[in-house]
Amino acid sequence: MVEPEALSNQTTKEETNMQAIRLTGPCEASALKPVEVPKPEAKAGFDVVQVKAFRVNESEVTSRKGESDGDFQYPRILGIEGTGVIDTPAADSPYQRGQKVAMMMDGLGRAIDGSYAEYCLVPHAAMIPLETDLDWDLVGALPEMLQTIYGSLNKGLNLTAGDTVLIRGGSSTVGLMSIGLAKMLGATVLATTRSQAKVAKLTAMGADHVLIDDGHIAAQVHDLLPEGVDKALELVGTTTLTDTFGAVKPAGKLCFTGGLGGGWEIEHFSPFMIPSGKFLTSYAGEAQDLPAKIFNQVLAEAKAGKLSVPIAKVYHGLSEVGEAQANLESGHFVGKHVVVLD
Repeated sequence: MVEPEALSNQTTKEETNMQAIRLTGPCEASALKPVEVPKPEAKAGFDVVQVKAFRVNESEVTSRKGESDGDFQYPRILGIEGTGVIDTPAADSPYQRGQKVAMMMDGLGRAIDGSYAEYCLVPHAAMIPLETDLDWDLVGALPEMLQTIYGSLNKGLNLTAGDTVLIRGGSSTVGLMSIGLAKMLGATVLATTRSQAKVAKLTAMGADHVLIDDGHIAAQVHDLLPEGVDKALELVGTTTLTDTFGAVKPAGKLCFTGGLGGGWEIEHFSPFMIPSGKFLTSYAGEAQDLPAKIFNQVLAEAKAGKLSVPIAKVYHGLSEVGEAQANLESGHFVGKHVVVLD
């Protein structure tokens, strides 16, 4: 028999603790096991969010291995993004209890504890209000990926309806969503892949023209558009940057966002490497760059079947986080790995 006082203590413990993936040092993916930790409490500028789903990211694999930059320190709960509902709003919160939100960046999972948990303490600036009844696995695949893509297309390239845009690295998951979002914004999309077998996938996402990338695609672009494209999104890396510039028309823009091919730097860089009359920028922004209107528009397009979200596999519960990270690290999957907390 449980005495009333003992029952009260037990209830208090259950209410003030939660399960999370908390790292105390570098480890293998198989060591990612949930442990009991204190549930966070709301404070000025921060709300407690009940986590419903989150995507597993390459940067979290890097952090787990102990290879992150200096802003990451152990012990830490991983997770740079997620989706969920407001559990406990702070007194100064713009959100209401039970409201659906996306959360990303702003130190989550690096400088402060992140989303690999039942509950997460989230800065107001890192949240976006959501209006959707879609399943959490689909919603959970989107936040950071969508922020990166929209920021690149909007802030990086100032993409507008009627523009022609080249997505270099179109068969990656970010590339596929870039195609869909660029079409949603009214652009004509050219996209690249190294595999003929992936052409149908890029076409299904909305690409108007798919180019087989052998490392030199500028000539193919000019065969289609003699002047070149208005704008280009570089996802492959610095190894293809010069060729991508060759596909851009005079006064056109190129935004460097990704290094899928491993190239993040240019040795002995000179500004004169930028073709005269063309413009080079980059994108690495924050949650504030993704308006709630755009996020909710993408969710509405997905619900209507007009835009698909590339998901490799859905995992259920914190106990499957290790499997998700291992599968991501293997490189054998196309699409995002999403963990849903049932």
